[in-house]
Amino acid sequence: QVQLVESGGGLVQAGGSLRLSCAASGRTSVSYAMGWFRQAPGKEREFVASISWSSGTTYYADSVKGRFTISRDNGKNTLYLQMNSLNPEDTAVYYCAAKSPWYGRPPVDRSDFGSWGQGTQVTVSS
Repeated sequence: QVQLVESGGGLVQAGGSLRLSCAASGRTSVSYAMGWFRQAPGKEREFVASISWSSGTTYYADSVKGRFTISRDNGKNTLYLQMNSLNPEDTAVYYCAAKSPWYGRPPVDRSDFGSWGQGTQVTVSS
């Protein structure tokens, strides 16, 4: 199992930027895919982005494509989400997720991820 801890959330004005981080620990010696999901109040948790072990494949939700960038540093066991041009609709709790072990294309369905962080709040004011 992989344990995950997110950080970097906060309050930002519309049009601003934030970078989220997710530190992985535990069984990190094997290959694993990672992803970001978010959940707004009263809504279901939704896919944001995912990335393969090699970083060669990334997927994004249409709502964030062109504004968010997912990346990872396997040497530091850390996943990132750079969020630019934020708008109030991006307000949510952001969760980091991992599918381990896995070396293929990264999943986009939350049911395919076995490990989850506790979440970090992102609030975008208008």
